[in-house]
Formats: sequence, C-alpha cells, structure tokens
Amino acid sequence: MKEIFKYILLIVFLASSGFSQTNVSSAFKIARLKYNGGGDWYNDPNEEVNLLKFIRENTLIDVEPKYEFVEISSDKLFTYPFLFMTGHGNIVFTDYEAKRLRSYLENGGFLYADDDYGMDKAFRREMKKVFPDKDLIEIPYSYGLYHCHYSFPDGPPKIHEHDGKPPQGFGIFHNNRLVVYYTYESNPSDGWNDPEVHNTPPDKRDAALKFGTNIVVWALSQ
Repeated sequence: MKEIFKYILLIVFLASSGFSQTNVSSAFKIARLKYNGGGDWYNDPNEEVNLLKFIRENTLIDVEPKYEFVEISSDKLFTYPFLFMTGHGNIVFTDYEAKRLRSYLENGGFLYADDDYGMDKAFRREMKKVFPDKDLIEIPYSYGLYHCHYSFPDGPPKIHEHDGKPPQGFGIFHNNRLVVYYTYESNPSDGWNDPEVHNTPPDKRDAALKFGTNIVVWALSQ
C-alpha cells in the first residue's frame, strides 16, 4: 500500500500546483518526451508499455500501460508526473522549451533520460540550458533509488555493452528532490523492450524491468 498511497498524494499535489491544466487520470502513465534536433526520440515505443505492465504485476501502483508522447510546448506536459527521454543522437531545446521544462521539473515533475548510445554529449549540453546553475552529479550507490523496491547495491545494471564502460547514474536535484535521473552506459530501457528486439538475455531483461520499477517508485515517493 505504500506506493499507492504516495501516488495518491502526488496526484493531489499535481492538482494544486499547475499540473491540472487538463484532466489527470488516476492511473499512472509515462510520457515519452518528443524533442527536436534530429535524434530518434521515438525509437522502440514498446519499452514503456512493457515496463508499465511489469510494474502493474509487481507493485500496487495503478498504471495505464500504453504508449504516449508529449512535446514540451504542449498543454498536456503538466498532466504527466513522469517523462521518459531516450535516443541515439542530437537534442535541441529552444530557450522557451528549456524554461518550460525547468518549470515542469521544479513544480513536481520528473524526467528519466536513458542514453541509448550517442545522445550523451547533446543531453548534457541541453540540460545546461534547463539548469545553467546545476550540474549532473553521479548518484552514490547508497541512494534510495537503488534500494526502494528492488536492491541494486552496485547502482545501474549493465544491460547493453555500448563502449564497455561501467554503467553510471547521474542526477539533478531541486530543493533536495531528484528531478532528473540519467543513465549512461547502462541502457535499461532497451531491456524493457520485447526480448527478441535486442536479443536481451532473460536475466538482463529482468534486471532492466526491476530497475525501471525502482525509478518509477522513487519518482512517485519523493
């Protein structure tokens, strides 16, 4: 009951803080963030759907397992408590989009970004537009996100090899709340996909789905 209680509190907060521009469903949804710049923000749309199904089966969180995307300029942005962002290439935020995304994050929203290989440089550059006064800092393994539902004592799991570097998790905080979480050289979201898409071994896929569950639980519990 812990997760669902905290989610109810989150919905109440969103309704009173600007996240009620349109009707907010009682079921938790993830919105894929659409961005400009040429990167493939839209790749692998089954990822969120599969993660949400896993969350429904393994937690008490009421979810709506379907694919949705949103642009930063859309009025619907503030109806989603959780944004997911991924891709392999370039990202560009206008000044207006950077300010609007910052407003979203400072007023209760959460962004999870997963480097699908090739978006690291652009993501770091554009996040400096959003938070010029903050840096992405590496999250210590003792942090609650790594232990809130499943245990990940070594931090993010290594789902895809990429450059063979160790997986890392970075974050940006606002008023001591994690508002942006970013995985690099880990790529959990590919592990959420249908297993035949990337030939992900069962143990890796299980770790990826469990880790994604932790991210959602942590975002809703703050």
